Amino acid sequence: MNKQDILKKFQEMSKNTLIETLDIEFIAVGEDFLSAKMPVTPKVHQPFGLLHGGASIVLAETLGSTLSNIILQSDDFVAVGQHVDANHLRPKSEGTIFGHATIVKQGRTSHLIKIEIKDENDKLICYTHLTNAIIPKKHA
Repeated sequence: MNKQDILKKFQEMSKNTLIETLDIEFIAVGEDFLSAKMPVTPKVHQPFGLLHGGASIVLAETLGSTLSNIILQSDDFVAVGQHVDANHLRPKSEGTIFGHATIVKQGRTSHLIKIEIKDENDKLICYTHLTNAIIPKKHA
């Protein structure tokens, strides 16, 4: 599959999910990375009008899990989030955030992914590590 087909496939798989609800859009993919963007609107705010940390984690886990599944390219196995560690570094109340996930370690039974979420001015909003378990698809 070419890069545009990969992006289109995973965007289509996101229909009627939390990914679609939060307006996350995949924008770039490579051999060891995946990027997406998400608008910061009241839909993803906490009660004080700032980006909810949980929304940042949804973006991070979406990127990390999807990247692992792109790398796997398997009909028999699937990557699922097992552990996420996030540092929320800067508040954001409007605009767009951009997530960039890269593979740190690709093992047989787990993948370690780092995800950086930045704003339009390239300021780091959230830094995340995600561990994905690689499990048989029949258990997913």
